[in-house]
Amino acid sequence: MRAARYDRYGPPEVLYEATVPVPVAKPEEALVRVHAASVNGGELAMRAGKLALLGGRNFPKSTGIDFAGEVVTPASGPAGPKAGDRVWGVMPLRRIGSAAEFVAVEPRRLALSPTGLDLVPAAALPGVGTTAITALRDKARLQPGERLLVRGASGGVGSVAVQLGRALGARVTALAGAKNLDFVRDLGAEEAFDYATTGPAGLGAFDVVLDTVGTGLDPYRRLLTSRGRMVSISFDPGHVLASAAYLLATTVFGPRRVRFFSGNPTHKLLSELTGYVESGALRPVVDTVFPLADIAGAHRALEVGGVRGKHVVQVV
Repeated sequence: MRAARYDRYGPPEVLYEATVPVPVAKPEEALVRVHAASVNGGELAMRAGKLALLGGRNFPKSTGIDFAGEVVTPASGPAGPKAGDRVWGVMPLRRIGSAAEFVAVEPRRLALSPTGLDLVPAAALPGVGTTAITALRDKARLQPGERLLVRGASGGVGSVAVQLGRALGARVTALAGAKNLDFVRDLGAEEAFDYATTGPAGLGAFDVVLDTVGTGLDPYRRLLTSRGRMVSISFDPGHVLASAAYLLATTVFGPRRVRFFSGNPTHKLLSELTGYVESGALRPVVDTVFPLADIAGAHRALEVGGVRGKHVVQVV
């Protein structure tokens, strides 16, 4: 099968399309033909070697975390999707590699994809969609009428969070680049500001702040009301220890605590995401679709920045 690989840490150019054996699914795993996968920020950090302590030095390595596709061989037992079912899912972090023609994955990491949604745009949602649900609904417990600030609102998680915030009844303020302000308003933001010209001091107070940037957290934390909650879903990979120390300190101390979590969605959360899409509350936002042969181009485009939603890698 065709699959994305890299033989050393480095820039996007280290990525290439390789020919490798089709994975052999264990009895408890389903074999899925991948139609498309998305590109996530964590994959860029891994490929660049910024997380080498976690990733190790064994090469070649794979890339790709979430995907949408079709079940070829179901897992043994009555539970789980059947052959021919259209599904989406997320790979376990220890076995990322969804940028490939086939993946072997446990059914608990799969759910039926939304009815009527093509599998290529569907691939834009599993990772960022479940992250937004966990951040706003489960960690921040966002309530109707509350004021929500989404920092990095035009990106992958941010573009879903704006939609979800509105669906949950919040008043959404979006921070994004100047060229994306109308875009985030169209997604549901009540207010939209250019992050380059509008600092925290000009934004007012918020019940919930969702940070997708990972740097300069403290000025935004200070915008929280006395019962405010801040959720950060990113960190600066160049200053891992400092970022971790800050998040730990603000999680333990003070009334305006910062919530942080590592996404590891399973069937229940992926099924809930399917429900949000089928109800019309959420839709995938795809910036550009790249072929698997240009996996380096997809990584390069995300590094350049200014993405609207997600870059998707089409496999089939």
